[in-house]
Amino acid sequence: MQRRIFDADHEAFRETVRTFLAKEVLPHYEQWEKDGIVSREAWRAAGRQGLLGLAVPEEYGGGGNTDFRYAAVIAEEFTRAGAPGLAIGLHNDIIGPYLTSLATEEQKRRWLPGFCSGETITAIAMTEPGAGSDLQGIRTSAEDRGDHWVLNGSKTFISNGILADLVIVVAKTTPEGGAHGLSLLVVERGAEGFERGRNLDKIGQKAQDTAELFFNDVRVPKENLLGEPNGAFLHLMTNLAQERMGIAIAGIAAAEHLLEITTAYVKEREAFGRPLSKLQHIRFEIAEMATECAVTRAFLDRCIVDHSNGELDHVHASMAKWWATELQKRVADRCLQLHGGYGYMSDYRVARAFTDGRIQTIYGGTTEIMKEIIGRSLLG
Repeated sequence: MQRRIFDADHEAFRETVRTFLAKEVLPHYEQWEKDGIVSREAWRAAGRQGLLGLAVPEEYGGGGNTDFRYAAVIAEEFTRAGAPGLAIGLHNDIIGPYLTSLATEEQKRRWLPGFCSGETITAIAMTEPGAGSDLQGIRTSAEDRGDHWVLNGSKTFISNGILADLVIVVAKTTPEGGAHGLSLLVVERGAEGFERGRNLDKIGQKAQDTAELFFNDVRVPKENLLGEPNGAFLHLMTNLAQERMGIAIAGIAAAEHLLEITTAYVKEREAFGRPLSKLQHIRFEIAEMATECAVTRAFLDRCIVDHSNGELDHVHASMAKWWATELQKRVADRCLQLHGGYGYMSDYRVARAFTDGRIQTIYGGTTEIMKEIIGRSLLG
């Protein structure tokens, strides 16, 4: 089916992204995976190319374009390239809105130019060893000391955790914490008492640095409070729909790309003297996956347009995230199976997609949490 949500400007931007990937990312990606981290120069190159801060106002060095379809193009092309390590989506679409919508004028002028140039890499620290999707369980705390906060606690599974120059930390600022006692504090590189643990060894997305973070009596200036005191819960809920949309877009893009790869493979691979594509079982497998992808794409494109128009609610974002990522997981498994032994070899794209994509149903809210959100909206 022909997609109708993009115009000529979006497609021109798509070519820019593909050129950037071919020149600045793919030649280095194998080394980044071995290193467990991408180079800072790649971030600066993304800034020079205008891929960072698309929605940041021009006066702070950004693109001044809030059309979410451009973010969708980046997510699709990075997914098709198999290059999740350079976490531009996290930087632009998850962390960017906190800085543009909550930061004071002084904070914007201090942080956003580097955010857009790639000199300042960002992370957000929510997850703790004992608290994942349940924000009520956060134990990291910040004590008000007049002109500063004293931050103590730890976070884990933090994407960009090693590279990050700015970390938005979710912390308790009242004894009870929870929905009415969490705040967002920005911790900057070099703060005394702020330590990074090991770069965590994951089964996939090897080039994406994911770290433990530790805060031991870290003095956070009052001017580094982001948004309202004790208002983090509402701030976090406001931005989750866009985070989940970014993950969903990557999910359907991955499924479609795997289907393309596998369709080509079964036409070429022979068994019992004829191509695999001549076997009815193989044709049925391809037909089922193609239909599921087409139906999911129609829903996702509608959600992209609605979100670009400011009309997407958190329930439909949760539906998109749940369905697209579970589809990605199913398609990756079936495509690997159709590749046979070659599918298990890490130098085949399908094998890397299988491991890289497994996190999709977990981060940004697990599938189970998505179902709970949807169920509550229907049943109260």
